[in-house]
Amino acid sequence: MSAARGRSRTSGTTRFLLLAAVIGVVLAFGFMVYRNLNTEVAAAPDHEGEGSGNALLHVEPGDTLGVVGDRLYEIGTVASTRAFTGAAAGTPVEGIQPGFYQVRQEMSAAAAVEALSDPRNRVGMVDVKPGGRLLDTVVVGGGTEKGIFTLIADATCLRDLDAPDEAPACRQPQEIVDAAAQADPAVLGVPDWAINEVRAAPDPVRRLEGLIRPGVHTIDPRSEPVDILRHLIETSTAAYDETGLVPAAQRIGLTPYQVVTAASLVEKEGLPQDFDKVARVILNRLAEPMRLQFDSTVNYALADQEIATTDADRAARTPWNTYAMDGLPYGPIGSPGLEALRAMENPADGQWKYFVTVDMQGTTRFADEYPEHERNQSEAIANGVLASGR
Repeated sequence: MSAARGRSRTSGTTRFLLLAAVIGVVLAFGFMVYRNLNTEVAAAPDHEGEGSGNALLHVEPGDTLGVVGDRLYEIGTVASTRAFTGAAAGTPVEGIQPGFYQVRQEMSAAAAVEALSDPRNRVGMVDVKPGGRLLDTVVVGGGTEKGIFTLIADATCLRDLDAPDEAPACRQPQEIVDAAAQADPAVLGVPDWAINEVRAAPDPVRRLEGLIRPGVHTIDPRSEPVDILRHLIETSTAAYDETGLVPAAQRIGLTPYQVVTAASLVEKEGLPQDFDKVARVILNRLAEPMRLQFDSTVNYALADQEIATTDADRAARTPWNTYAMDGLPYGPIGSPGLEALRAMENPADGQWKYFVTVDMQGTTRFADEYPEHERNQSEAIANGVLASGR
């Protein structure tokens, strides 16, 4: 009995010692691995300083931080992806937005992170507002609103990072205008449902009006004007088509190009809460038939624009003036947003033929018959909405 207990204690002690030895080996190995990993991170190749020269980084949708680091390495900005991801982890750059960014070459990882955090270094952004037009617009009593052609030219500007006091290098708006007016519409990416109208447009400079949707677009600032326009038109066409444009046009009795044209009127004439009612007014007037008589279509051809228009302006015959012509204007008078486009595709039910904004808050009155519309106009005049600044 005593001998048996002695053998059990010896055996247990031996197992304990063996287990302790194994644990010690595992811990030692783990420490070596941990030390080696940290040594590798610390030893990741990295440049020193702010770098020099100029490079352009393209961040695409879905790029991870590691992919961004790979791209920076490929263009000669950072010495290693590991150095960059280590410096960027936990910073806003970890969620970097797709687009183009100016950086230097041979920058330290920390300097690269700082450069990507500077909004001045993000380039190639074209921000088209709802209703935006291709050409600059002079507003009576206001300033000049940049047109899409000018916005594109601005988006091509690249600074020389080694000479920050020098003016950036930019394409001129006229280069964009020339490409829009002279290139084959098919090469410009004009969709099949608009190509005949674009080719026959009365004003080549304006023939692409309405085909670049509102929103923030990203372009490669190094691209040729034709390539930039094609990218903008193709991505815009895809967005328009996703609304169901083609089947909706057939349903309401218009062509897709006419729907985009009518939607541009909705965008200019109404507020979002009234878009579907304005769309119905357009369709009701076309069906009557009666002229649309929209001041926005008068303004489109004017050098200086405001809400109120003169008798002479309304009498002028242009391809867009719906006071002086039957039906829709030749083409869009601006870029309709998707909300206006969907409203035109799905108009409200009603018999309205008239509408007018009656106060500075944007309240809009709709009427079936003209006497009611006259009373609404009187309210608008009393509130100063239709006063002219000319």
